[in-house]
Amino acid sequence: MATQVLIVGAGPTGLVLAIALARRGVDVRIIDHNSGPGQASRAMAVHARTLEFYRQLGFADVVVDQGIQIEAIHLREHGQDVGQLPLKDIGAGLSPYPFVLAFPQDDHERLLVAQLQADGVQVEWNTELESFTQDEWGVRAVLQHEGDRIACSSIYLCGCDGARSRVRDALQLTFTGGTYDHLYYVADVHTAGPSNHDLVAHLAAHSFALMLPVRSRGMQRLIGILPPDAPPDPDFEAVRPTLEPLLGISVEQVNWFSTYRVHHRVAARFRVGRCFIAGDAAHIHSPAGGQGMNTGIGDAVNLAWKLAHVLQDRADVALLDTYEAERIVFARKLVATTDRAFQMMVSQGAGGQLLREWLLPHLFPVLSGFGAARRTLFKSLSQIMIHYPDSPLSGGRAGDIIGGDRLPWVADNFRPLQSLDWQLHVYGQATPQLTAAAQALHLPLHAWPWTEAAAHAGLLEDAAYLVRPDMHVALALPRQETDALQALVARFQLRFSSDS
Repeated sequence: MATQVLIVGAGPTGLVLAIALARRGVDVRIIDHNSGPGQASRAMAVHARTLEFYRQLGFADVVVDQGIQIEAIHLREHGQDVGQLPLKDIGAGLSPYPFVLAFPQDDHERLLVAQLQADGVQVEWNTELESFTQDEWGVRAVLQHEGDRIACSSIYLCGCDGARSRVRDALQLTFTGGTYDHLYYVADVHTAGPSNHDLVAHLAAHSFALMLPVRSRGMQRLIGILPPDAPPDPDFEAVRPTLEPLLGISVEQVNWFSTYRVHHRVAARFRVGRCFIAGDAAHIHSPAGGQGMNTGIGDAVNLAWKLAHVLQDRADVALLDTYEAERIVFARKLVATTDRAFQMMVSQGAGGQLLREWLLPHLFPVLSGFGAARRTLFKSLSQIMIHYPDSPLSGGRAGDIIGGDRLPWVADNFRPLQSLDWQLHVYGQATPQLTAAAQALHLPLHAWPWTEAAAHAGLLEDAAYLVRPDMHVALALPRQETDALQALVARFQLRFSSDS
């Protein structure tokens, strides 16, 4: 019997895709050429939107407990503190997770592997994709495991196999963009003095250095650009003389050190027939804002429910077209904005110098003093502002919410989202017509009393919101219009309950 979905790559994107599919009853197989979860990882930031997805899947609290909440950003220039931005509860009222969480990718991957094992799915390590073909019936792949060639048939294939994706290459997808000139380093170290729970950032022309806490190992994660006079095969001693005074630290022990190149690229397509790409296989970014891993996880959440619906005859195959339509737009915008931000931060020119030496030091105190400014920063970093207004699944406007927006968080309205399925939300009174339509469609309807908090979140009293399985609003219906609901159901042949 053919596997329903073969996933190539067991990084965070592939693992979340496998979990989200398995918990919807999809038969999934996941392979990775490595021998186990990553030992040397760079991604540290877990943003609020990712934690909201993890809450929906049932393990956000575990991630929060194992990570550490960043309490402030300290900005340094020429070895001196020049600004500080408090981050504690910066997103209060916007998300159940109003903070930035530091959680190293290697620990993160081990946790996801354990979650997947709890669903009865084992990652097939030391197994790589050799080749594959596809036709109208499915995908036939040849895998390699310890010298053996293994045939694998699946209905769909998902390439979550990183920047050097074999799936993307086999699909002959261009990966346009560029590579930054600088060589980067990453290290896990023990530092002298009290434990640091903040993000410390040093910016300079053609240089930057970051320090973040790593609670699970009692260490600090250091990320930065190697100096131009570094030897060809550098170790930590090549950066110690400049790094320690810049960040104001003394490194007592180095547990791990590595160098790497950073790219900014987006694939031309995210889907070819029965094959998809996601995460770093589809888009890679500058380190600005810690967006890369979180974006890959967002890809996985978006794709999982759509694959499950089509495989379970709950939607027309046209639903799968919306994955690329929704995610490639955001990926292109993100690569462009993070590239501009990063180039400005390390630029040697007058603009970069103005940003580092005057604008940022003066902006940080302003941000810390104005709640609206801090909320805007949180919205930008946390990915809660990602929306799909031009998607074929999106329509209508009710209050400040338009079709495609993330459902705003109000009190306990995220609790029903753990069903991983469609639902209607009303903040006020549901009409008899809407109630009857929901019952006929086997569509769960949740109604909450109207509150000031709902108004503050931008919702409209007595409006109806059709919420997708990935917690985005598909339809915003100001007068609880059932005709728009019926039209969307007909367009995609949606079935809202697997037993209907």
